Amino acid sequence: MKIELSGQQTVSVFQLTAVFSMLFALVGFSYNVWRMEITEYNSNMRSASFELLLQLSELESIVYAAHYDQDLVLGSPRKGWVKVNLIADLSMITEPEISVAAKELKLSWQANWQQLPDDEASAQAVVTKIDETRAQVRQLLKQLD
Repeated sequence: MKIELSGQQTVSVFQLTAVFSMLFALVGFSYNVWRMEITEYNSNMRSASFELLLQLSELESIVYAAHYDQDLVLGSPRKGWVKVNLIADLSMITEPEISVAAKELKLSWQANWQQLPDDEASAQAVVTKIDETRAQVRQLLKQLD
């Protein structure tokens, strides 16, 4: 079967089928690649977010041990610095809002870590920044497909 376009030009059904098949294959492949990229992004964000939540809770535990328990072992400033820096590093692979919150947390830790054992306001300032960062991480998790 042939379709006459104009004068001597004719297109067979097989040629049309081949063209449409290639278009559908291209569209299908493009969608598949896009979907895989989104899935990979979501997987990376979830992994980083869960690790951030764990590190934030461990930092909060360090703050509480330092201030309320006066425990210099569990509330070690060195452990706190390690956690704060890890949180800042992990936040770099997430969304910008979380990076900003992690930087603010690090600045709060930097300003308050020496007074943690004796000053309630210092402990609360750090815990407030931990809570703000945690809220940003939860918001990111809610947005993922």
